[in-house]
This record gives sequence, structure tokens and C-alpha cells, in this order.
Amino acid sequence: MNSTYQRLITASGALLLGACAAQPDSSTRAHYYGTQEAFAEEAIYFLLTDRFVDGDPSNNHETQGGAFPTFDQPMFGPGGKEANVGYMGGDFKGILNHADYLAELGVTALWISPIVDNPDQAFSGGDPVGFAQPGDGGKTGFHGYWGTNFYQVDEHWESEGLTFADLTRRLRDEHDMKVVLDIVANHSSPAYSMPEDQPMFGEVYGPNGELVADHENLPPEQLNPNNPLHAFYEREKDLAQLGKFDDDNPRVMDYVVEAYLQWIDQGAAAFRIDTLRHKPHDFWKKFTDRIRVEHPDFFMFGESFVFDAEFLGGHTQPENGGVSVLDFPAQETLTRVFENAESDYSEILSYLHLENSPYHNPYELVSFYENHDIRRMDGDEKAYINANNWLFTARGIPSIYYGSEIGFMPGTKEHEGNRNFFGEKGIAEARNSEIAKNLKRIAHIRQDSVALQKGLQANLDFDGQTAAFLRVYQDDHQAQTALVLLNKGDEKASLTVNRWLNSGEWYDAQTGERYEVDTSLTLDVPRNGVRVLLFDGVVNNQALARRLEVLQEF
Repeated sequence: MNSTYQRLITASGALLLGACAAQPDSSTRAHYYGTQEAFAEEAIYFLLTDRFVDGDPSNNHETQGGAFPTFDQPMFGPGGKEANVGYMGGDFKGILNHADYLAELGVTALWISPIVDNPDQAFSGGDPVGFAQPGDGGKTGFHGYWGTNFYQVDEHWESEGLTFADLTRRLRDEHDMKVVLDIVANHSSPAYSMPEDQPMFGEVYGPNGELVADHENLPPEQLNPNNPLHAFYEREKDLAQLGKFDDDNPRVMDYVVEAYLQWIDQGAAAFRIDTLRHKPHDFWKKFTDRIRVEHPDFFMFGESFVFDAEFLGGHTQPENGGVSVLDFPAQETLTRVFENAESDYSEILSYLHLENSPYHNPYELVSFYENHDIRRMDGDEKAYINANNWLFTARGIPSIYYGSEIGFMPGTKEHEGNRNFFGEKGIAEARNSEIAKNLKRIAHIRQDSVALQKGLQANLDFDGQTAAFLRVYQDDHQAQTALVLLNKGDEKASLTVNRWLNSGEWYDAQTGERYEVDTSLTLDVPRNGVRVLLFDGVVNNQALARRLEVLQEF
């Protein structure tokens, strides 16, 4: 555990007037917190730009691609089901036009898919794609992960008067919303197996449009290391037919670092790093070190598509680059628990790792239950409501996938509807959705609570349909304890908490109702509901203090 997390000696027990009230004197008291990372205050909404809203039809490029068209390429499945591997029109203007909607949901950080230029045709090589059928043959770069020029924004995203820099500035200034930029440093576009070499595929261009790499439609083992255009790439196969960048080539590191520093300068507030496990730790250490020279506190989290916490924890260690990660064990657990109405809440504890954690800091992981690479939760309205109640109160930084606010395309994987177009129709549906209404409530409760954002988690009772835990944050300037009571059952539950409660006044975070507490508290929790009670003041329960001293060591 980092030394900044060590407990300071208690010298004062003065009660705070509120969670944000300043300490009345310069004395110190015990510090309890899971993290002081500023980004832990955020609630993330992840969207594929092309699949959100079409705000500007003029940048759709509907005739692009010639013999390999790129716009609206549907795939049809049984029972009228449909997916699409072409562009469908979403853009920066569609995002900005509906930023108020996102803010109302409680979104404070918008994670968008990669913005860099992608090929202008559908890919003709690889395995043919189909409904519920993996493959890249016939697919386009609508998702953004097939970069060809990492210094240039793809022509599908910007509009007149709305560049990427304009988008980040307006979201920040007008909506108090950060932009998390999805980045790729592992690979370029599909690079070989085409019947005939297609323009842009396997090619990489520099900031002035100069060609810096070209796979030339050759399989990796046939690349010539003495050819500078080939030397950008490794000579072993990796994901599908993607051109994998050479870890050891300093030109590769210079290229990706300088490209992504440019996007930070234009307003990216954090990075989500794609395909983290496909590069060695020393590559990411060099990359993150160079980013942090310019931006010391810049938050980065990566995608390592593994469900093993011990493996994932390696990425988070400072000597390996010190990036946070998407919490795939959380995804697996949350899906299992909330899809199954009869599950026991105790099953959810397995992924938290609040003690003896393999992670450098489990409180900085990005928690989620859906994304674009994994099937959406196959649950009903109640499943989504209960999942969100947990996601926005338990440890970690919550991330919602576009459409989760209405239970969009439940149970579908990529090429089955997971990445279908949301549009204004989806937003209109969300305005009347019970899932969205509940999400707004719990997201705004978290937004106003430092304990829920950054506090240590002390678990109380997890049994059957109910769960109870505390989140505690305390430093020299603010102190708050949150009591979280959850009920995923279909009947109202009465929960009694009789340990670790601070004595004094608690209040309901939603209603403001006050409770004078001595040693125990009994409250009703509505069906498929959550209650959060807050105590603004220093910890005064000695048993809780002793427990927190253990928990803060992770």
C-alpha cells in the first residue's frame, strides 16, 4: 500500500458540521479513505460515437467505400433480429446535442470510442462476419479501433464548428463533463489476408500525412525487418488480422505518445487503454511515464480482457505502469448475481478484494456490468435497477454502457445487437424508463457523497436478498460515513444494523429525513431498492475505527 494511505495519529475528535466543512483548527485526526484519486469522483457513461445519435447527416459519407461500402451494412438474424457492421451516423454533434440528457442521468465523464482516422472501406479479408458470427470480413471501422492516422480525427465525427477540441471544451464548460478518450497503442487496422491490398488497411500515417508504416498485405512472418515500413510491426500474429505494433521499436513509442499527448492538449481528461494485456508491462511503463511527465495526475485505465484478479492486479502496480483497469471480475459477478433473482447477495463479495488485494488500489478500478465486447446483461427492469444501485454505492468507479439506462438489447453479444444504434428513439424511451429514473437518483446521491466516491468499504451483512455496508471517508478537511442498505427482493425488507454505527445524527441522502442513532438502527428498504444514510462527522465508534485501520491496508 502506498505511504499516502497510511493512517495519521489521531489528535482530535472534533465533530464536523458537514461533509465538506473545514477542520476548525490545524490538528490532525485519523485518515480513512480508499483513494484520493480525483477521478474517483466521476460516473462514466461509455458510448460508441457512431451508435449514439446522428446529429449531422452531412458527415455520414453514405456513398463511401465503392465496392466495399461502409454505411449501413445490416446483418439479419432469426425472429426479425438485426445487427449492423457499417457506419450509422452517430457523431460529436449528436453527443453535444444530448449532453443535457447525459448530465440529467448523473453522468460526469463521457468515455467515447477512438476518434482517430480509420479506413474508408469495409475490410475484404479475414473471416466473414455474420449475425451472431465473429469475424472482420465485411466489417468497417465504425467503432474506431482500426487506426490509420493517430493524429487525425476520422471524417465521420466532426462537424463545421465542432472539432474534438470544441467538443471537450463545450462539454466541460457547458455541462461540467469530462471526456475519457479510448486509445489504441497495440495495433493499427486489419493488415493482411485481403484478396487484393486495399488502401489504408495496414498503413499508418504521421502528423503531416506521411506514410510511416505499411504491412503491404503480407502475413506477419513475411515482413522484412530491414524495411522501415515493415519494422513498425511485429512479425508474429496477434488479434485477428490486425497489424500489431513492435513493442521494441522506439519509433512506435514516439508515435503513440506524441499522438496521444496531442489529444490531451485538445481536452481529453483521461484515457481508456485498449488491449492492455497484448503489450508487456515495460511498454506501458514507458508509455505512462512519458504521459505523466507532461500530465502528472492524468488518470488512465485499461482493458485487459481477463477475469483473473491476480493477473489484472499486475497492470496496476507502479513498476508496471500503474494504470487502473476495467474490473472484469466485477462484470462476471454482477451479471451472475443480478440476472438471477434468486441469487444470494453474499455471492457478490468475491470480486471486491478489500483486504489482501492483488490490486494496487481496488477503489480505483472501473466497475461495470456491460460493454461493447461482452454480452449485455440478460435481465429485466429489476435486474438493471438493482445492478445500478450496487454499482453506484460499492467500491470502484462506476461505468454504464450506452443503453443500460433502458435495458437496451438485453443478452446480446457483438454482432447480435450489442452495438445497435441508440438514437433519439432510445433517449426518448429513457425519459420514461424506470431504470433511468432510478439511475438518476442513485447517481446523483453518489455525486454528492465523498464517502460513496472515495470511502473505505466496511461490509456488514450480506444475506439472501439484502446487503448492508458502510463507506467511510475522513481526512483533515472532511469526514463522512455512508450506510448503504440494499434489497433486491420483490418485497419490502426491514433491516437492522447494530454494529459500527457512529452515534449522533444521520440523514437519508434522498429525503433528508433525520435519525438520531445511539448503537443500532432499523429501517425499511423498498423492494428492488436502496437507502443511503449519511453521517457528517468524524468516526466516533471505536469498533468501526479498529475495522477501518485493517481495511485501509487493502
